[in-house]
Amino acid sequence: MKAIAMAGKGGTGKTTVAGLVVKYLVEGGKKPVLCVDADPNSNLGEILGVSYDTTVISTVDKIMEKKEDLPAGITKARLLDFELQDAIIESAGFDMLVMGRTEGPGCYCYANDLLRKFMGDLSENYSYMVMDNEAGMEHLSRRTTRNVDILMTVANPTAVSLKSAARIHETAQGLKLGIKKSVLLINEIGVNLPGFEQDLPMELGGKIPYDEEVARAAVKGTPVFDFPPDSPAVRAVNSIMEKLGI
Repeated sequence: MKAIAMAGKGGTGKTTVAGLVVKYLVEGGKKPVLCVDADPNSNLGEILGVSYDTTVISTVDKIMEKKEDLPAGITKARLLDFELQDAIIESAGFDMLVMGRTEGPGCYCYANDLLRKFMGDLSENYSYMVMDNEAGMEHLSRRTTRNVDILMTVANPTAVSLKSAARIHETAQGLKLGIKKSVLLINEIGVNLPGFEQDLPMELGGKIPYDEEVARAAVKGTPVFDFPPDSPAVRAVNSIMEKLGI
């Protein structure tokens, strides 16, 4: 299984790009694909047009609440594995697993450990995994983004967004997360800002042009699978993926 992880500052269009990557893989016959929504905001399902009612964290919470009343002969680890299998959302060409979020100031540590182990167990069942991480760098320190084939950091062509991308790249390198390739994707925002390419923090994987279709879809809640094939954003992501050899 090849793993692709998304990163970036909030508001850069990271989740939409993740959805377009999934669209490319599924429609290109590079399936089955495992989609992991590791962002506590959990918007990837809307982008892909699927709904969910169970998350990794809600599953863990449910088991932990009744850990003293488990059926005889069933360990907590075995029950968790069974319940997590049930948390996988199945769709045409891809499955999705949603991390979810804690209620209040809870810690993700145990859920992160479970998610890493569970994805390791699932890896033989899928050709590709696409993980949409939360905005910022916390997912790096929690090491949910590790041992991936490609880390795609999405940024807008602005100083603030590019500095954030640089920090993500530097942090990932410093933590030695086993990322095989790290690329920057510039998601354009409808303005021409010349000169931003002169000092990029990492290899430029490609640019995604501003797309009215994507803007309208965001308002209407249209899933990426309904985007027309001649959409500039669709074409750009497809081209990026091809250049990366995927």
